[in-house]
Amino acid sequence: MSGQARRPFREVEAERPAFDSGYGPHYTQVPEVNFQPGGGLNSLPYSEDFRPENAVWRGIDPTEHERSEVYKLMISAVTPRPIALLSTISSLGQHNLAPYSLFNMVSASPPTLMISIQDNPNNPSGLKDSALNILETKQFCVSIISEPLLEASHMTSMDLPPHLDEWKLSGLTKRASEIVKPPHVAESAFSMECTLDHYHQFVTDEGVKTNMVVFGRIKRFHAKEFLFDPSDPMKIRPEKLRPMARLGGLSYARSIQFCDLPRPSWERGKDDEAYQAAVGLGQGSSKM
Repeated sequence: MSGQARRPFREVEAERPAFDSGYGPHYTQVPEVNFQPGGGLNSLPYSEDFRPENAVWRGIDPTEHERSEVYKLMISAVTPRPIALLSTISSLGQHNLAPYSLFNMVSASPPTLMISIQDNPNNPSGLKDSALNILETKQFCVSIISEPLLEASHMTSMDLPPHLDEWKLSGLTKRASEIVKPPHVAESAFSMECTLDHYHQFVTDEGVKTNMVVFGRIKRFHAKEFLFDPSDPMKIRPEKLRPMARLGGLSYARSIQFCDLPRPSWERGKDDEAYQAAVGLGQGSSKM
């Protein structure tokens, strides 16, 4: 084992400042307000670390590392990841609740989301209870994790025996769904009822099951009224949702500072000399 031994978490936590609930979500300008087409990196103080000429690269072959090391690398680099609670019921009526950060929307038409569920080597099937339940019932619910339910949601990640209830362990409340049997989390401000559209089982070169990716067709959304933008009845305000995100290791992140960038349009910018020069359409140039 390399590196220094990790200090006890409670010891490290005690040295940190308290959670700052007063530092609320807010909007700022973008880092480079007067950014020009072709400008590359902006002028933030730490942009120098990202310049190609300053880089010292490390190439990593995943086949030369243990699965746990590749996992550590990926979850600490592919960040921030949205995180949600997955609610399922077995064919025998046993409830299961667990947090997942390998999760995202994949389509608005048809409305579809995906969740990647890791394997469980301690189960004869090789699958976690959540995955087994979805395969059996073809139904599940997904609830976004916001700041007020962080600790309770995290508690559901405990490896409880199947006969014990993560809902009770967390103290979260079941809210009856309208289309599917699994309930969604009443404390969550945004939940989705889903039916299984299809799934894909990942298998290693050695034939070992790893992750099962499920694609869920969203049949019903449930959103609390305080989330909505008064000027847009279908827009959720991030400063109200206060979603948490997952980083690597033990770390979570708040969605706390936002900035807006209008989508660039060639139709609006095609006559601008700066745009033309950036794509090689200036005087004396021709498009290849």
